[in-house]
Amino acid sequence: MRKTELLAPAKDKRTAIAAINCGADAVYIGAANFGARKNAPNSLENIKEIVDYAHKFYVKVHVTVNTILTDEELEQAKELIKKLYDIGVDAIIVQDTGILELAVRGEIPPIVLHASTQCNNRTLEKAEFFDKTGLSRVILARELSIEQIKEICSNIKAEVETFVHGALCVSYSGQCYLSQYIGGRSANRGECAQPCRKKYTLVDEKGNIIAENKHLLSLRDFNASKHLKNLTEVGVKSFKIEGRLKDENYVKNVVAYYRNELDKISAKTSSGKCFLDFEPDVNKSFNRGFTDYFLEGRKKCFNFDSPKSTGEKLGRVIKVYKDCFEIKFEGDKKIINPQDGLCFFNGDELSGCLVNKVLSGKIYPNKMNGITSGMIVYRNYDVEFEKKLTNTRTKRRIKVDFSYENGILTALDEDSNRVQISVVSAEKANNPEKMLENFKNQLQKTGDSDFYTGDIEINEEVPFLPVSEINSLRRDILKNLMNERLKNYPREIQQPLHYTKFPYDEYDYHANVHNKMAKVFYEKCGCKITEKSFESSIPQQNDVELMRCKHCLKFAFDLCKKSIKLFLIDEKGEKYPLKFDCKNCEMAVLKP
Repeated sequence: MRKTELLAPAKDKRTAIAAINCGADAVYIGAANFGARKNAPNSLENIKEIVDYAHKFYVKVHVTVNTILTDEELEQAKELIKKLYDIGVDAIIVQDTGILELAVRGEIPPIVLHASTQCNNRTLEKAEFFDKTGLSRVILARELSIEQIKEICSNIKAEVETFVHGALCVSYSGQCYLSQYIGGRSANRGECAQPCRKKYTLVDEKGNIIAENKHLLSLRDFNASKHLKNLTEVGVKSFKIEGRLKDENYVKNVVAYYRNELDKISAKTSSGKCFLDFEPDVNKSFNRGFTDYFLEGRKKCFNFDSPKSTGEKLGRVIKVYKDCFEIKFEGDKKIINPQDGLCFFNGDELSGCLVNKVLSGKIYPNKMNGITSGMIVYRNYDVEFEKKLTNTRTKRRIKVDFSYENGILTALDEDSNRVQISVVSAEKANNPEKMLENFKNQLQKTGDSDFYTGDIEINEEVPFLPVSEINSLRRDILKNLMNERLKNYPREIQQPLHYTKFPYDEYDYHANVHNKMAKVFYEKCGCKITEKSFESSIPQQNDVELMRCKHCLKFAFDLCKKSIKLFLIDEKGEKYPLKFDCKNCEMAVLKP
């Protein structure tokens, strides 16, 4: 089976370890600075602990250094990268080409470099550029179809990483300046205020209202689980779950779900077996409703009613009383428990309630909140499921086979790491069969270690050994085996980078050049930078794009064949012109 990587997000050490225990082949996490999620920082000490834990299972740790940097910050980032390399981090995810310039000059250690999705990797030409430059991996834009992904995978040597689950940015990543324009909080610098989740009104040039006070830029959440087989077959190496701000239970559930799905079609890049004690269900974790986005063509990917989580669909209200109601459930039998959170659309607004009690099929909420017959009810907080996730004792363990011959006990793990230890005893067993049984039984008891026992092969009579000595032998040999595993950890090294021709001869503020080194890199790759980053100064020319999207409001409101000018008006009355690139089926939100 082809090997693929399941890449999980982590906002902190606890979440990273939970992701590893639930089956992640790699985790990505932010350091104290320069990550695209500024609210999820981690100290070097904590990252080192994550690395030490991950490497036991041959799980990789990627660190995000994917914001654009000032000249001063680039120097700080250089020092950070050196420290990350020293503590064993496997790769860094980068956006700023100033870091690539440092790599070409040999000013950073040979840590593996991944081109972040923030680099706007949505064309074959862009992917080929990073491939020819020498980066180890290209992380693709979320908007690509399976056919486009296949074309890229077929034409580059670098590994290809794609997102498969989680929140969707409405703009092409790295090309959104709306948050910076509105309030000085740059998405490219890890401070996005998510204006795309706010309400807008859509009007035409005559002021006619097409949609009023709707979440017109808010998308559903990505779920590509049914496409994993196709994505694997076209050559995707790494499947990425979004969510470095998500809580630990979310990560446990989603990682375990995708681990189960990937195990049906591909082999892990890491080691160990996850012994789950819960049944994962992505519908029960935070989601805005799911979409597979543009993997198989344009579909309804938006959710104009609410940017909040709806969770799992339960059914429809069939009876309403003074202080309770009844639901006709859809699909599998569902049980509602006290303290569950329910939600429903009351007109255009998502409303909710907390379940106080359930008696004889009647649900008694803490407030009726406008519940009427016919409403569809969702559960966005399943109290019993959350308890299972919180209290899970899921453990990841590495298979070890034992053999005994010529007075030597050998331990062999699933990655062919081998250690041996002498069994010293001058006393023969009075009951060889009983001794053999005791010996095997004690080797099976791996306790709280990171191993579980597979095969035990005994090729000669076992001498007499007290149970305490067998246990000591087992502990010692497993300790030695783990040391051997870590000694043999297959750390990858970044090959030298070099300049190659950039796809464009000129590039404006969309290049996100925020420091001198970034500009130098582009110029040495044959591309003239005509403007500094949007964050440096707002461009003053006409038709300045604040975001470019594959999501299109013309398509959403069936206006594709109409020649019509459209505008978005935000809650403060600011009016943004919309530009439509119908040839490429894209929409741009322009600066007023």
